[in-house]
Amino acid sequence: MGKTEYDAIVVGSGPNGLAAAITLQQAGCSVLLIEGKDTLGGGMRSETLTLPGFTHDVCSAIHPLAIASPFFSKLPLEKHGLRYILPDIAAAHPLEDGSEAFLDMSLDVTAHALRHDEQAYRNLIKPVADMWPDLAEDVLGPLSIPRHPMAMARFGIHALRSAKAISRRFSTPQGKGLWAGMAAHGIQPLSNLSSAAIGLVLMANAHLKGWPVPVGGSQSIANALVSYFKSLGGTIQTGFFVNSLRDLPSSKAVLLDVTPRQLLQIAGHTFSSLYTWQLQRYRYGMGVFKIDWALNGPVPFTAPACRIAGTVHLGNTFDEIAQSEYETSTGRHADKPFVLLAQQSVFDPTRAPAGHHTAWAYCHVPHGSTRDMTEVIEKQVERFAPGFRDRIMARHTMNTVQMHEHNPNYIGGDINGGVIDLGQLFTRPALRLSPYRTSAKGIYICSSSTPPGGGVHGMCGFHAARRALSDIF
Repeated sequence: MGKTEYDAIVVGSGPNGLAAAITLQQAGCSVLLIEGKDTLGGGMRSETLTLPGFTHDVCSAIHPLAIASPFFSKLPLEKHGLRYILPDIAAAHPLEDGSEAFLDMSLDVTAHALRHDEQAYRNLIKPVADMWPDLAEDVLGPLSIPRHPMAMARFGIHALRSAKAISRRFSTPQGKGLWAGMAAHGIQPLSNLSSAAIGLVLMANAHLKGWPVPVGGSQSIANALVSYFKSLGGTIQTGFFVNSLRDLPSSKAVLLDVTPRQLLQIAGHTFSSLYTWQLQRYRYGMGVFKIDWALNGPVPFTAPACRIAGTVHLGNTFDEIAQSEYETSTGRHADKPFVLLAQQSVFDPTRAPAGHHTAWAYCHVPHGSTRDMTEVIEKQVERFAPGFRDRIMARHTMNTVQMHEHNPNYIGGDINGGVIDLGQLFTRPALRLSPYRTSAKGIYICSSSTPPGGGVHGMCGFHAARRALSDIF
C-alpha cells in the first residue's frame, strides 16, 4: 500500500471510537478521529438541559463498566482530569410495601440485608466477583477460546440462563426485586436466555470497584479520553458527518463507531452481498424515553437506602418488572414501566446550584415510540417518593426519535446498538471469524453493535483496533 495521509481514521467519538483511536495511536499509528458534532463523547455528553447551573447527563450517567473496563482502567485518565465519586450504595430497590433491597459496595452488607436470601445472594454473586479479574477480558470481548476456561464455564452456567430462571434462587420479594432491576439493564424480556449475564456482571462489579459517578458529568470521561488521545499525538476533526468513504482522507484502515444501518450507508458499496445481507437482518431493540429534572431538593424517597444510592430501580416486584419488559418488547407501552433513576447531584455538588438537585431517569418503550411517557414515569417515581412532583422546577424530555436525532447510533431509541440476546450476543453484527472485520479489506466496525455490546467500557473499540493492528500494521 502506498503512502497515505493517515495510518488509520476512526469515525465517531463515543467510548468505543475513542478507545479504538487511543489503541491505534498507542501502537505508533497516525490517527485521525472524526466526530459529526462539535462536542466529542457520543453517549458520554453532559449539557445544561433544564435551567442555568444544572448539569445533566444526556445519555450515560453511572459507569460501573467504565471503572471496571480492562482497557480504560489501564489509562492514566486521572492525570487528564477524570475524578470518580463512589457511592457506598451503588443501587437501591424500593418495594411498594415500604421495604427495600440495596446493592452496597460490601458484598457482606448487601447479602446480610437480604436476610432470608443472604446465602442465595452469596452463592450467586461471590463466585463471579472472585473470578472477575480472570473473566473480564473474556466476558467483555468476542467469542474465543477463554484464557481461564474453568472460570468462564462456571460463569456461563448462570450467565446463559434467563433472569427469570435465576430469580427462583431467591425466596423473598426483596431478593427477587433487586435481581430483576439488575437484569433489566439488558433491555430485553427477562425470560430470554442469557438475560442473566448483565445482572451478574453489574452486581459483581459493584462489590469490586463500585458504580462511580464522574465529577462534573459523563462528559468528564470523554474529555479525559480526548485529552489523553491528544497527548499521544492524535488528530481530531469535529463538525464533520461522514456520509461516504469518499469523504475521508486516504488511510490504511477505517474504523467506524456506527451501527450496521450507518455502516451500510457509508461503506455498503464495498461489501459482499452476503455481508450486506447479514447487516440488513441485524435486529435493533427497545427504545428509551428519558427525562431530566431540575429539583429544589433531593428526591424524597420513603425507603432510606434510596436517598443515598447513586442509582434507584423503580419497578416493585420481579413479576411487575418482568411483565413491563415483556409488554414493551411486544410493542406495548407499560402502565407501570421499569424506571432507572440516577441522582448524581446527591454525591457531586457541581451538578446543581447549592440546595438544589438534578435527577435523571428513563423507561423502556417500544422501538421508535413517540409517546410522551412523562406522566407515567413521574407517577412511578411518586409511587416510591411521595411529594416528588412538588420538587420539580423544570424538566427536559427525549423520546426515541429525539434520542436518535441526538445520536445516530441510537436507532429507534435503542441505546445498546442492537438487541443483546442469545442470537446477537456473540454474532453481532454478523456471523464472522472476527466480528470487527467487514467484508472489505481495511474497513472495520468498532461500535456497540459488536461484542461485548452496549455500555461505557470501550472494549468494542479496543478489540476492533487490535484486529486492525494485527491485520494491517
